[in-house]
Order: sequence, then C-alpha cells, then structure tokens
Amino acid sequence: MVVKGLNHFLFSVSNLNKSIEFYQDVFDAKLLVKGRSTAYFDLNGMWLALNLEKDVPRNEISHSYTHVAFTIEEVEFYNAYDKLERLGVNILTGRPRDERDKKSIYFTDPDGHKFEFHTGTLQSRLDYYKQHKPHMEFYN
Repeated sequence: MVVKGLNHFLFSVSNLNKSIEFYQDVFDAKLLVKGRSTAYFDLNGMWLALNLEKDVPRNEISHSYTHVAFTIEEVEFYNAYDKLERLGVNILTGRPRDERDKKSIYFTDPDGHKFEFHTGTLQSRLDYYKQHKPHMEFYN
C-alpha cells in the first residue's frame, strides 16, 4: 500500500454553527455543504470536515503539544496574528524557539483543537537542525 496524500481533516465539534463560523473567519475556508451534524469545507484545496459530537470529553488534549500546522508567508505573520486577535481567537503561548526555526502562532478553535500558523518549511527545519543540533541523526 502506498499513501498518496492527505485525504481530509475531520474535527469533532460541540456546536456546528459556531465552528462553521470559526473556520470560515479564521481560515477563509469555503463552506461546501452543511447537514444536521456535519459540514465540509474547501480549505485551499484541502478537504476539511466537521462532525457534531456534543457529549465527548474535550479537555484532555489541551495538555498535549498535538496540533495541525498550516504554512503562512513570513510577511503575513503579523497580519495573521492581528486577525486572530481581532476575531477573539484563543491564542496560545508558543514554545521558546530560535528565530532560525521560523515564526509560529499557536491557537485553538472553540473546542480546543490546536492549530499553528508557521512560516517555515520542512526543508528549512531540517537545515536548521543539521547546522545546530549535532545530537540528531538524519536519514535519506
């Protein structure tokens, strides 16, 4: 079996309408369909799905670094931060990082799913680690 790519993201949400508004406002996601308990978006060519699940625990993951990161241009970093603030989004304190590791904004949706807007790429991260993290082992 060969994985061909990412198929879709699905997030469990407690309030479908509130979450639809969040993903439209924050990510400029285009709503494609909405049902009683689900919604599908086009997020710049990626399939994003929401599924209503009212009675599930939602606070355990808040202690984890688990998140989904999206690439943004470095010149858009402060505009993105300002937009999140203006929308009243819960912006998290980022982890300490070297500026060569590029810039990040961490934030959550209304149900606590963590996201990151990041200005780096996989290649820039690997290059930084190769130069400054001699304890790491790299593979081809």
